[in-house]
Amino acid sequence: MTPSSLRRILFPLTLAALMGMPAVLRAQATPAAPVTPPATPPSFTAEEVGINEKLGATIPLDLVLNGEDGKPVTLRQLIDKPTILTLNYFRCAGICTPLLSGVAEVVNRTKAEPGKDFQVITVSFDERDGSEIAAQKRTNYIGEITRPFPPSAWRFLTGPGATTKALADAVGFKFKRVNDDFVHAGAIIFLSPTGKVTRYMYGVTYLPADVQLAAQEAARGEAQPTINKFLKFCFSYDPAGRRYVLNFTTISALVILLAAAIFLVVITRKGRKDTVKPEEGA
Repeated sequence: MTPSSLRRILFPLTLAALMGMPAVLRAQATPAAPVTPPATPPSFTAEEVGINEKLGATIPLDLVLNGEDGKPVTLRQLIDKPTILTLNYFRCAGICTPLLSGVAEVVNRTKAEPGKDFQVITVSFDERDGSEIAAQKRTNYIGEITRPFPPSAWRFLTGPGATTKALADAVGFKFKRVNDDFVHAGAIIFLSPTGKVTRYMYGVTYLPADVQLAAQEAARGEAQPTINKFLKFCFSYDPAGRRYVLNFTTISALVILLAAAIFLVVITRKGRKDTVKPEEGA
């Protein structure tokens, strides 16, 4: 296929993509229904929200939390093997649900044996969460696991705000309350059997091989640096849902625009070459 015929085929498609761009951006900017924004727009700094990694630090194992049955339990009693720690709040309408579902999914797919090679502990940093909702969440997410799974391999804990914040501070997890909700990052944190922080994984989906490797490193107490820290910078505030969501529309629009611009530059340069060649041969 010659460059000229290629231009005849692809140019209309590119033009259509560019013409559709304003509509995409307008759809992003214009809500489907009138929305009243919060009285005070949320604002925060990197010191208030995000994760300040504390690889190699040891969490306070004697913190007393409440189990799903309401009985007090210390982290020292629970952490005796590689542990995936997640910090969430149980009424979260944002990334908490996909994050915990992502944990359940990777548990289904990893070759590591839950309850033996690793375990999961989810702690709510919202002191309003109690043992009843913790038990409900535990039932729901363990229900998403299709492989043999001992219930003791995933605990859902609650506790006083000062206690859960002490745990969050120990692993560098920064969150901020906005009205009745919280702004926070999405990540899972690996702990060694002695409570040492060994790895952070950001996002809401995880590769089975990565989780298995991280569990093996945690078993040896080896702290490994984080490679991908992108996710915590990809959220924008949704006043309708009062949550931070990944802005897929804007990202897709920018990708299309960039691809179209590159395509037009390439086609223009090829057109100039085609025009010059006959003159040179005359």
